[in-house]
Amino acid sequence: MLDRFRHLARPQLLLVGITAAVIAYLTLVPLAMLLYGSVKSGPPGVAGELTLKNYIALFQNWRLGSALLNSLIFSAGSSFLAFAGGLYLAWMTERTNIPWRGAIYTCILVPMIVPGILTTVGWIILFGRRSGVINLFATQVLGLDQPLELNNMPGMIWVQGTDDIPLAFLLLAAAFRSMDPSLEEAAMVAGSGILRTTLRITMRVLLPAVLAVWMISFVRAIETFEVPALIGMPAGILVFATEVYLATKSVPTDFGLASTFAVVYLAITTVGVVLYLRWTAASEQFATITGKGFRPTTYNLGRGRVPLALVSLFVCLIMFILPVLVVLWSSFLPFYMAPSISAFGSLTLENYRDLWNLPMVHRALWNSFVLGISSSTIVMLLTAIVAWIIVRTNWRGKGALDFLAFSPIAMPGLVLGIAILWLYLVLPVPVYGTLWILLIAYVTRYLPYGMRACSSSMLQIKKELEEASEASGAKWLSTFRRVILPLLAPGFVAGWIYVITHSFRELSTSIMLYRSGTEVISIVLFELWDGGQYPQLAALGMVLIAILVAISLIARAIGARYSIEQV
Repeated sequence: MLDRFRHLARPQLLLVGITAAVIAYLTLVPLAMLLYGSVKSGPPGVAGELTLKNYIALFQNWRLGSALLNSLIFSAGSSFLAFAGGLYLAWMTERTNIPWRGAIYTCILVPMIVPGILTTVGWIILFGRRSGVINLFATQVLGLDQPLELNNMPGMIWVQGTDDIPLAFLLLAAAFRSMDPSLEEAAMVAGSGILRTTLRITMRVLLPAVLAVWMISFVRAIETFEVPALIGMPAGILVFATEVYLATKSVPTDFGLASTFAVVYLAITTVGVVLYLRWTAASEQFATITGKGFRPTTYNLGRGRVPLALVSLFVCLIMFILPVLVVLWSSFLPFYMAPSISAFGSLTLENYRDLWNLPMVHRALWNSFVLGISSSTIVMLLTAIVAWIIVRTNWRGKGALDFLAFSPIAMPGLVLGIAILWLYLVLPVPVYGTLWILLIAYVTRYLPYGMRACSSSMLQIKKELEEASEASGAKWLSTFRRVILPLLAPGFVAGWIYVITHSFRELSTSIMLYRSGTEVISIVLFELWDGGQYPQLAALGMVLIAILVAISLIARAIGARYSIEQV
């Protein structure tokens, strides 16, 4: 019995048990509490009975059908736009000989670091009825009788779709880059043209990857909060995200309705993620990469290469750079004015000075730094241990642990916020209204991304290195700290960069859980928008972008140093 206890007390087994318990607590318990809240008759912390009346009321309410229809139209439209834009730009940069591909890449990657709320604000300013640059061009140059409206479903689709193009581009560019060109070359030798070869050969081979890209764009669109909140709500166009948000902001708060909406919302996103994973797995079966070296087919566009490059670069500048530039321009003005000679005379730094007179901004910056550094570090340490368990051990439950760590990817930020809100209003754990509840939410939300980074890096580390350390007398904890973690550094740092930059941008979960004193930068941006303080919002947005760029550059330099040291 004593020997068995000592066996169970080994550091590896204790670590496996503790890590599995933490992951299960972070993922399963909030989900169970959300389901419980949807069938409970009373609010959190108040006695009530189990009932289905919330579901009956929801399905009898016309708002469910309206929210479902709006969500599907919005997500389908924006995901199609993101897919089409990403496909065009990926094909032009990876499969043609157009010049200035580096400039096009740079323009496409800029939105990856810009918070969605700032991109949305930029488009709203551009489409301003009186002084928006796009509407001035439409009415004064194109001669339109009426200015273009953004506060409608096409406007929502445009803003969300253009914001998702960079992700679709990166995924599709990787697929184009890794495809063996032999099939395309055979078609070209047989007399097939560029367009026919692309449609009948390239697209058919890449069909599972294409479907996976479309589905991840669909899921991202249905999860997003910024565009429906800033553009849809003023126009009365409500989707699942805004319905959940409004249900929690009503007085008195209808927690039952919010939870029921959240469960239906979660079911839809879960189906989308399952389809994405299935199509991603299918795309691996269609892989055409072989052991021989190859270069992807590059089509010569002849005289059209320069005009098409100019068109592509112009499209990128309009879709990705212009919204950021107009926010930057607005940050130096007392109120928005279209660019003109007289407007240049009104440029000022007063908006940036005003930021430091707002105590909420100081508090939000500090909170964001604390949460960003803490959540990214905890996520990467947790997922490093989980990745070791999955790759190195024969534990029977490691598949379930992998699933649990990845499962939050199917949970929209608002749904996760509702679930955690229910949990800590019921449990006697004093984290409600503190930064701790936001930290728990951030760690849970970003577990899947840490897993992707650590798992891929762990697979590349040979087991012999650990065995050599143990043979030298090192204990497991020492081996993990001094051998495994340093070798994981490139993937660890990459995941850390992703989590900390996205934690600074995170809005949907934070808006459900913050209270006075726990605001983060994204919440302050939203409140400045809600209060009509647009110049200060623009200034704070540019400060946030500068912080994210600085964090990314510093972390990338650290990651590059580790990579060089290990070569």
